[in-house]
Amino acid sequence: MTLNEQIKKQASIFWFTGMSGSGKTTLSCAIKNILIEQHLRVGIIDGDTVREGYKKKLGFSHDEVMQNNLHIASICQTVRTNYDVILVPVISPYAEIRQKVRDLLTPSFHLIYLKTDISSLRARDPKGLYQSADDGLITDLIGYSKTTPYEQPDNAELILNTSDQNPIERSIVELIEFINFTR
Repeated sequence: MTLNEQIKKQASIFWFTGMSGSGKTTLSCAIKNILIEQHLRVGIIDGDTVREGYKKKLGFSHDEVMQNNLHIASICQTVRTNYDVILVPVISPYAEIRQKVRDLLTPSFHLIYLKTDISSLRARDPKGLYQSADDGLITDLIGYSKTTPYEQPDNAELILNTSDQNPIERSIVELIEFINFTR
């Protein structure tokens, strides 16, 4: 098998970045079903699910976030030949981490940034994280707490506005078109 044939057999990876509640997992699950209907083999490697699998609880320091993201990238490498498309919803708050992941997973790595305003995130708050941060129970909520920033990507191949005023159906259509175009 030639190198080009090997590359073609590897899944395209679509890495979703955005703050908690921006719709990363929701969109990944919605488009997975559409892609399966197109007869594609699709996997989701969710950052929250991977994080829950650690024997020792992993925090949200820069180093722990780096460790988690690099572990997710390693999982992608391991299973890449089993799928046509891998969807990876994970916060990935730091440019440095996203670049390391891009370097590891290129070719066919695509960064998708879900940009959402804070008022939409607070209103959605599916895990109660923003309320907990407002109540002082969480002091390191990424992108919301002063100590843990979210660095907006400047090299995303696709930016989707997932604020409340934009219907999810629009994002689904844009994502499917993007995935079908870039695969």
